[in-house]
Amino acid sequence: MRKDRKNVWLGVSGIVVNERGEWLVVKKTYGGLKGKWSFPAGFVDEGETVEEAIVREVLEETGIRAQVEGVVGIRSGVLQKGISDNMIIFLLQANSTELMIEPKEIQEAEFRTPESLAQDPDSSLLLVEFAKRNVSKQLIPYDHFNPGNHFGYRQYILFL
Repeated sequence: MRKDRKNVWLGVSGIVVNERGEWLVVKKTYGGLKGKWSFPAGFVDEGETVEEAIVREVLEETGIRAQVEGVVGIRSGVLQKGISDNMIIFLLQANSTELMIEPKEIQEAEFRTPESLAQDPDSSLLLVEFAKRNVSKQLIPYDHFNPGNHFGYRQYILFL
């Protein structure tokens, strides 16, 4: 079921790295990235934080359990219909290795080296641009801050 996201979208995407330094990439079955290598991605659902969303999306799409290491990028754009399309890109460490794709969303998933992805004509622009750069620079999540109980946060995380 497609949720009504109105005119402001917040998505998440993840560079999931395995023990060999390879990245988890997927080929979607739909949309503008259909048939292209891209990072696992999706929308933030009501009631979840951005880091909960990316961990969920990676697991749902690929079966890989992963842990957030930090934020490595932000993509922001406006679609022709006036929709603000925003995405936070995370760096994650893979905690499992067995791929189990969601066939309704993903036609293929695998771990690949950033170098091979940078040269692959089937790689998305976002993926190629990250493969060309050092993604070790990141904003680290800190969850020990409390801005005050009067706000009523269930969870409060700063990426610094």
